[in-house]
Amino acid sequence: MSRTKAQLRRIGILTGGGDAPGLNAVIRAAVKVAVREYGYTVIGFEDGFGGLIENRARRLSEREVVGILPRGGTILGTTNRDNPFHYPVEENGQVVVKDVSPQVMKNLEAQGIEGLVIIGGDGSLTIAKELWERYNLPVIGVPKTIDNDIAATDQTFGFDTALNTATEALDKLHTTAESHHRVMVLEVMGRYAGWIALHAGVAGGADVILIPEIPFTIDKVVEKIMARRKAGKKFSIVVVAEGAKPVGGQVVVKKVVEGSFEPLRLGGIGNQVAEQIEEETQIETRVTVLGHLQRGGSPTPFDRILATRFGAAAVNFLAEGRYGEMVCLRTPEIMTVPLAEALHVMRRVPVGNQLIRTAKQMGISFGA
Repeated sequence: MSRTKAQLRRIGILTGGGDAPGLNAVIRAAVKVAVREYGYTVIGFEDGFGGLIENRARRLSEREVVGILPRGGTILGTTNRDNPFHYPVEENGQVVVKDVSPQVMKNLEAQGIEGLVIIGGDGSLTIAKELWERYNLPVIGVPKTIDNDIAATDQTFGFDTALNTATEALDKLHTTAESHHRVMVLEVMGRYAGWIALHAGVAGGADVILIPEIPFTIDKVVEKIMARRKAGKKFSIVVVAEGAKPVGGQVVVKKVVEGSFEPLRLGGIGNQVAEQIEEETQIETRVTVLGHLQRGGSPTPFDRILATRFGAAAVNFLAEGRYGEMVCLRTPEIMTVPLAEALHVMRRVPVGNQLIRTAKQMGISFGA
């Protein structure tokens, strides 16, 4: 399905994986640039790759994207499931996993799609890569994750909004922690990367920050809390990334979801840490798990701008015939990188990160 710039007239767009603030901004920018700059018809597929598989789609005109810039979520819907290369179907009363990607290609052909913009995290972009490599489908990826763990881009949209939500929560926890002389533990998202925990912890004045990249010991956490007590500081704030783990231990898994892009749902480390702190210190300790609050709400100005730039660039790069690539931020420019390179490695917090060094110099403990 390789196309030249002159032939490209009808493109598709979908959002896959977990939602993130800024998805609608990408859709809006992509539609406006496609229609205004190139005269393309834009078809939006509903609920991620499920829409591709079941041919659930609708035309997106400029009217369809009016007013969606500040809205969280995605007007197209999304899901963590429905990988067309590993799709569960029922046969003879049993569920079997099949490759239904040929059906996806038939649906795209029926819709007249000549190029496809796929907005998602590593799971969605891996599918984009397979569609490009197997079928030569003109596709371009747009990186989306609040976790900020895609290595090929300086930052993903959604991260800044999630960071703001976590920082605001810490600001509010400070007052109640100080009033009751408690230890407050805040568990944040991030999967196997500690970007949200690190940045929110520093911005929100945390005393302890536990991230996946630095295994911790509860003794060091307790040591920090008791040192504050001795100094007359009767409360402490602990930020824990959901993927944090103790030295020699494993991540805490809340649930295993078969067929999901993210089969291991992390969660519970905050409660585990809080119980250990209270047992060791005899100080009342409470836990707040932000969870999906970090995914919701209106995107920050930074995320709106980055998402808008990504959406516009995706269409521009499709028009230039740059397929099988992902748009990325290489500050200050928006560029592209091959999907295979973009998905080569997860972007985690380097242990020598300058912000970690700054945090340590200011007395923040990482439990190590």
